[in-house]
Amino acid sequence: MTVSNTRALLDAQGYIADTRLATAVHLALAMQRPLFLEGEPGTGKTAIALALAAGLGRRLVRLQCYEGLDIAQAAYEWDRPRQLLAIRLAEATGGGVLERDLYSRAYLQPRALLSAIDPELPPAVLLIDELDRADEPFEAFLLELLGDYQITIPELGTIQAATPPVVVITSNRTREVHDAIRRRCLYHWVDFPDAARERAILARQAPDVPDLLATQVVAYVQQLRTQNLYKPPGVAETLDWARALVALGETELSPDAIDRSLGALVKYPDDSAQAPRGV
Repeated sequence: MTVSNTRALLDAQGYIADTRLATAVHLALAMQRPLFLEGEPGTGKTAIALALAAGLGRRLVRLQCYEGLDIAQAAYEWDRPRQLLAIRLAEATGGGVLERDLYSRAYLQPRALLSAIDPELPPAVLLIDELDRADEPFEAFLLELLGDYQITIPELGTIQAATPPVVVITSNRTREVHDAIRRRCLYHWVDFPDAARERAILARQAPDVPDLLATQVVAYVQQLRTQNLYKPPGVAETLDWARALVALGETELSPDAIDRSLGALVKYPDDSAQAPRGV
């Protein structure tokens, strides 16, 4: 597969990538390395994993990170109630139960990370979404997975992927992700698209938006991002705003249309106050 092929694969799923992003994705696939994507919210980082899963015909396994996330929620846990039941049944029948029986795959409950490398399941695209929201100690657990595509379970042993998953890690950079994670990944900063690419994205994702309105929406959003906003609108907000304007029956931008629909584009009062009402 070439960079052009990779770009076409993404394009076939409705994801319009520039050459640099397509190259980063291509290298991640060719080298079987995790791809670490940083960027502002709404720039399409998560959508890359969705497009890859669909384009490659792989199942998507998504781990949404959050504060307090631990191994039991992210990788695996033992089915304690069933283990206790097995012990009681053995006692009731006068038999015994061996520890190796209790800690077998029959009592293991896979979560996202283990599911993504399970050799008994079809190959996966693993999306570790918003890693920066998880606590720093959680990152240490990912090192074995990202380096060797395996997870060591003390009671059971090591489970390794038969086919390495395609791993996409995203971060909105609310905090710095540790260097040890970065070293195991290929890195790409996903920026807001330029006007031409954003116009192409709008045409692909919202084809019912009139041409004039779509052009005006993209020009307005591009100009708005140059201002000192708390949260500049992402591509997702551009699409929402364009669809909102269509739902209001607008065919072109006007001060009144902007004022009535701005809540679909900017989500903070101070940003709304800075947004121009003129076209």
